Amino acid sequence: MFSKIVIANRGEIALRILRACRELGIKTVAVHSAADRDLKHVRFADETVCIGPAASTDSYLNIPAIISAAEVTDAEAIHPGYGFLSENADFSEKVQQSGFTFIGPNADTIRMMGDKIQAKKAMHKAGIPCVPGNGDPLGDDDQTNFAMAREIGYPVIIKAAGGGGGRGMRTVHTEAALIGAIALTKNEAGTAFGNDTVYMEKFLEDPRHIEFQVLADSYGNAIHLGERDCSMQRRHQKVVEEAPAPGITEEQRKKMGERCAKACQDIGYLGAGTFEFLYEKGEFYFIEMNTRVQVEHPVTEMITNFDIVKEQLHIAAGEPLSVTQEDIKIVGHAIECRLNAEDPETFMPCPGTINQVHMPGGPGIRCETHIYNGYRVPPYYDSMIGKLIAHGNTRESAIARMNTALSEIVIDGIKTNIPLQQKIISDNAFAAGCQNIHYLEKKLGL
Repeated sequence: MFSKIVIANRGEIALRILRACRELGIKTVAVHSAADRDLKHVRFADETVCIGPAASTDSYLNIPAIISAAEVTDAEAIHPGYGFLSENADFSEKVQQSGFTFIGPNADTIRMMGDKIQAKKAMHKAGIPCVPGNGDPLGDDDQTNFAMAREIGYPVIIKAAGGGGGRGMRTVHTEAALIGAIALTKNEAGTAFGNDTVYMEKFLEDPRHIEFQVLADSYGNAIHLGERDCSMQRRHQKVVEEAPAPGITEEQRKKMGERCAKACQDIGYLGAGTFEFLYEKGEFYFIEMNTRVQVEHPVTEMITNFDIVKEQLHIAAGEPLSVTQEDIKIVGHAIECRLNAEDPETFMPCPGTINQVHMPGGPGIRCETHIYNGYRVPPYYDSMIGKLIAHGNTRESAIARMNTALSEIVIDGIKTNIPLQQKIISDNAFAAGCQNIHYLEKKLGL
């Protein structure tokens, strides 16, 4: 096991990684921007290194600064968390070339799965079902593109090959709008991702978003930890996640989970990852793989009683998986609400000083947050300030516990999305389960 690692992230995920390291006796180095000197994990870490000013491009995205921090502190490995550089193949490559361990898959795997076209081809080969569409890059010949759209059937969706986070996508319902949509998406992709390659596939009109958590070691072993439902979304951003997914049978879970684990073995995957699917009319369609730990990993941990972050560390240290598939048992139900510093009506970020914080407790309640009394939420980063997770023996119990927990939270001094989360959790349609990815936006009138 490593003796010391660099945590190349901030906020609640950095604190989550630090706590896993403490359990394993690993010393930690917290790298931080000048704006994040007072983050909780920075205060708790064994060592700290300021890697730049507030802007993430000059700090959390500054590869030379992060690697230098590992060098001067004699660390052995770097954990990227999620976001920032976590799925940057060049970062993974440079970490390895500098003599450190990247806690995640190798650069080639990240590069392949980060290119949606290559990822889709790899999944086809591995036997994972994909959304209809050949996945080839779209050229400039209008007639060829028209013919492809007719073959797939409208509506279609134009996607950026290097996209992610809900960006670089455009839905097309008519032939008249197709060529303009392709041009706009190419332009947007080139600006946002430095890669203007786009492709076309069928737009599913009534899907749910279901993903499978996987873990794989360097000895050819791979397992899945079941699925999560992340269909409560706003502008392709997840708001509420839960596990297991309502309406998914044990037979479906076993079949798709085993396929995902087998795909990990086929592509030589290493570490924690997530296969994301659209699910419609009983069928799963692969959309992408996240080659990192997910924001919503706690719901899976709650129903499996398994520590995903600690397992990441064991795998990166060269150890085999600590469990087999037969060891994984799903017990009860868990729900996660993301807590954001934002206006619950306009969704505009609301940075500022938190005067008072009270987090709820009780059976089955887990709070993951880095905020505290007097903490100032900076305006430079993502607005998420924490996650609230509720676990119960049944989905109904988990919902009831979440309702109670949301009513107990106090975050004074800034606006948060807690009122929105209360509306969702108390919504009759949410209670019924199996809502599609468009439900929340329609409910909010967006």
